[in-house]
Amino acid sequence: MIWVNDHIQLDEREIEETFVRAAGPGGQNVNKVSTAVQLRFDIRRSRSLPDDVALRMMKLAGSRLTNDGVIVIIAQNHRSQLRNREEALARLVDLIREATHVAKPRRPTRPTLASKKRRLETKSRRAAVKSLRGGKPNVD
Repeated sequence: MIWVNDHIQLDEREIEETFVRAAGPGGQNVNKVSTAVQLRFDIRRSRSLPDDVALRMMKLAGSRLTNDGVIVIIAQNHRSQLRNREEALARLVDLIREATHVAKPRRPTRPTLASKKRRLETKSRRAAVKSLRGGKPNVD
């Protein structure tokens, strides 16, 4: 079990990892060893996630989400396969944690009377300055 928070634990069997050759650091080792990790997590079929968290996670995933509802996370920043696996898993857990936060709905507010007065005062001051620029120059 992978602990996300006190209420959500992921079953390790829901996560699928495939290893591919990575681009980037590693020298000649890059051409020989498959160190990059493609982590796949099926949100729609996951029993570990509550429905509301799964829906928010689909919105947050963006381009990482396939049409089938699978999140694909690719990690290839490190030279070792183990560190790339840890990074991919950490990114998945971070995404789930972010999806657990419920956004507080925005309540529309109205400007206060004082702010309206300040706006109008600065506006009239600015208009007075500009009106002085429009006259003909004094030729004496």
